[in-house]
Amino acid sequence: MFNKETEYAMRGLVYIQAQNNINRKPGIIEIAREIDAPQFFTGKTLQRMVKNGFVSSTRGKGGGFFFDKEKADLPIKDLINAIEGDSTLTGCGFGFKKCDCTNPCPLHERYAPIRKAINDLVTTETIQSLAERYAQLKDFKNLQIEP
Repeated sequence: MFNKETEYAMRGLVYIQAQNNINRKPGIIEIAREIDAPQFFTGKTLQRMVKNGFVSSTRGKGGGFFFDKEKADLPIKDLINAIEGDSTLTGCGFGFKKCDCTNPCPLHERYAPIRKAINDLVTTETIQSLAERYAQLKDFKNLQIEP
């Protein structure tokens, strides 16, 4: 549903938060391995997350990625918008530039409630809420992640 960068960012940030919850700061190599993503792409994606202020990092011994405990939880919607823009969550399911109740596309009537449900989901779920659920799982890599 989302592009690869969004998927890797979401999985990476959830992994980072889960590790932070047990007082660990994971590095790029570990994160890439655990989320089953290419190391180079994971590094570029996480650099972007640092630039956006979603997560912080430190170098050297004892370094790694971490969330600022003073910041509010990160809604998934903010992550998606930062990577893909808002058209993924607001755009027409048929691809029309202008689609609404007065000028509907052939999918509008059925797609509008789906888009609303997805928006509700990504607005209420946060990286932190997903990390709590993730912590209950035994092995992140065995979650049958689609290629």
